Amino acid sequence: MKFVSEDVAARVVTMAEAIAAVEAMFMEYGRGLAEVFPVAQGRGPEADTSFSVKSGLIAGSRKVGLKVGSYWPGNRARGLAAHASTTLLLDPDTGYPEALVAASHLTCLRTAASDAVAVKHLSRPDSRTLAVFGAGHQAWFEVLAVREVRPIERVFAVNRSEAAAEEFARRIREEAGLDAACAAEAEALALADIVVTATASRGPLFAAGLVRPGTHVSAMGADQPGKQELDTALVAGAALFADVVAQSVVIGEYEAARKAGLVDAGRITAIGAVLNGAPGRTSNGQITVYDSSGMALQDLAVASLALEKAGKLGLVVTV
Repeated sequence: MKFVSEDVAARVVTMAEAIAAVEAMFMEYGRGLAEVFPVAQGRGPEADTSFSVKSGLIAGSRKVGLKVGSYWPGNRARGLAAHASTTLLLDPDTGYPEALVAASHLTCLRTAASDAVAVKHLSRPDSRTLAVFGAGHQAWFEVLAVREVRPIERVFAVNRSEAAAEEFARRIREEAGLDAACAAEAEALALADIVVTATASRGPLFAAGLVRPGTHVSAMGADQPGKQELDTALVAGAALFADVVAQSVVIGEYEAARKAGLVDAGRITAIGAVLNGAPGRTSNGQITVYDSSGMALQDLAVASLALEKAGKLGLVVTV
């Protein structure tokens, strides 16, 4: 079996390449050439630990396998990251393990890439101002991804900790070369063309009425039952899109609105369908919302790319 280490995976795949790989995957998924299987949730010995197993098949390009994503908060005291991800690619002919790809960095890339694909196809082309809710590790990748697909000139960082938001804005200015500032939610939303939420929230981050007409919102934080970042009133009044429609109303951002009787799956369009000609944004004044709860097909796409590129560079280890 082949092995791609975390360091190698992080070196060989760029953000632009991840976006292209995820976009191509969504095209296949939208044509019925890929399948997502039910998510399995579990936990470790301690009550605050958790992991999920997401699996899938991209039949068109013959990629099959699974990704295990874990959350062990006690790791921080050990000097380790709390989140970890590993992707197992199977040989499509035999079902035997083909490659194990360390995928913590790749998970950050594929999550941001999914949001970027939605931004590319749902936000107004003239969008230049981005508001990011959350100032953690994933938020950085979201900024890098969105600027790949839209001419972003200004970024507002919004976070419960003003100090964290200030530090995040500083990093954006210094490392991404963009105009960035810490802002309160009302100030950021009054000016934002694109909003990305990247938090672990279990309740609305802002009131629906603060979002101005024409805004695109990519919500990526909800990936388990009970998580929520958006006001259900915002969801009820917006044009809704998702990576996996059935998943979005069970463990994704639309779960709360579904339970409140405000949304059903029939109102939600898969982003893969949009890439294959289904209506996306229909007017400049429309508010669009994309739920990115995560799918194994994203992991298979970027892990396969990492395996291919690492192989060409002689960086794959056979075990």
